[in-house]
Amino acid sequence: MPGSPRTLLKAGTIVTMDLGRRVLRGGALVLNDSTIEAVCNADELRALREFDGKVIDEPRSTIIPGFIQTHIHLCQTLFRGLADDLDLIKWLTLKIYPLEAAHNASSMRASSLSGIAELLRSGTTTIMDMGSVGYEEEIASAIEETGIRAFIGKAMMDVNDSYPPLRESTADAVRSTLHQAEAWHGKADGRLLYAVAPRFVLSCTDPLLREAYAMTRNFPGMLLHTHAAESRREMDAVQKRCGMSNVEFFDSIGILRSNTCLAHCIWLNEKEIALVKEHGAKVLHCPSSNLKLGSGIANIPEYLRRGISVSLGADGAPCNNRLDMFEEMRLAALIQKPDHGPAAMDAQTVFELATLGGARVLGLQRSCGSLEPGKKADLVVLDCSRVWNPATEEDVYSTIVYSGSPENVRSVMIDGRWVRWDGTTVTLDEPGVAETARRELQLLRTRVH
Repeated sequence: MPGSPRTLLKAGTIVTMDLGRRVLRGGALVLNDSTIEAVCNADELRALREFDGKVIDEPRSTIIPGFIQTHIHLCQTLFRGLADDLDLIKWLTLKIYPLEAAHNASSMRASSLSGIAELLRSGTTTIMDMGSVGYEEEIASAIEETGIRAFIGKAMMDVNDSYPPLRESTADAVRSTLHQAEAWHGKADGRLLYAVAPRFVLSCTDPLLREAYAMTRNFPGMLLHTHAAESRREMDAVQKRCGMSNVEFFDSIGILRSNTCLAHCIWLNEKEIALVKEHGAKVLHCPSSNLKLGSGIANIPEYLRRGISVSLGADGAPCNNRLDMFEEMRLAALIQKPDHGPAAMDAQTVFELATLGGARVLGLQRSCGSLEPGKKADLVVLDCSRVWNPATEEDVYSTIVYSGSPENVRSVMIDGRWVRWDGTTVTLDEPGVAETARRELQLLRTRVH
């Protein structure tokens, strides 16, 4: 694995996602420590007579910005395949809540490492993760060690009549969240940040929601990360409790703001769409999860037409059952076409949601999401020759979105560090992680009540 403070990374194709959306053929990136120093087209590369540093030549590669997944549950990775074919409410109350409550420190670490291994293997360099009520420090330490960029946040829940063991007092939820935010927000040279995470309306009291949002005002760049309008049953329950719909309620208590990130947003009414746009709140679209749970299809083309910021995420392994951005991109495009026409959600639009769009949602657009001088060296090296697609040179976005898969991911760099090189993840032991995950899942299942 090469390593040098300054590196010239040559490529067959570079998908920059810069302002001009340039796709460079035969160019190169100059990387200096953790940042991109320069982006060279073919002519500029030929004019570069000497280079003081490491030279890596990948003539058959396609280099892209790292994928950014804005809604993940690492705490659930161990539960893949244990909660299939259920709607959201039954999925939570019958399966996920009991499983999450059975975690201990060892199983939470194993779940986190297993999920991170899968994310890196498929080219994801940044995530926003929602944990469970306990053991958030295990998720944070796994993220810090493995090199992925992340927003983290424990799930805050002071209401849970369906499964009381997964509940805490309002005071404890606020106190533990504040303690974790103070410990982790900005750690690892800013690679690890905190997003306060009240789980959803039905698991939180009004005071908890207000105090959670108030906390974000005390930490630069902190986000509020929650679920909203995911299923019809959920929406009916919110209407019954609050006397209004989900996003309307958030607005009424003052927590719908530009740093509010709302996962799903499938069942927004016209007023709610207008409120999301007015306040600059963000939508985290999870197409695979929404289909598998039978929740519905969010009207993403309309949100984009209104100028609402949208990004992509895989959600959790037991409602997907993959953490693969290639799958999310492909589905994000395909599921809209029957209702909106075949031209809706074209490949370049979807690729943007997976990269620069994710950076915008997380407030990281000045440092991530595109390959430009001064931005972080977060990138993925793809071998698109592994896709049987003779037209690769015609439309690189089509190749990646409609034909790509994790098998095309050769190498992954985050913050200027190769975390995956030539098909091998170097910041963790994948076989060891898999074996530990199997063992910890067996033990966890003996603790489920």
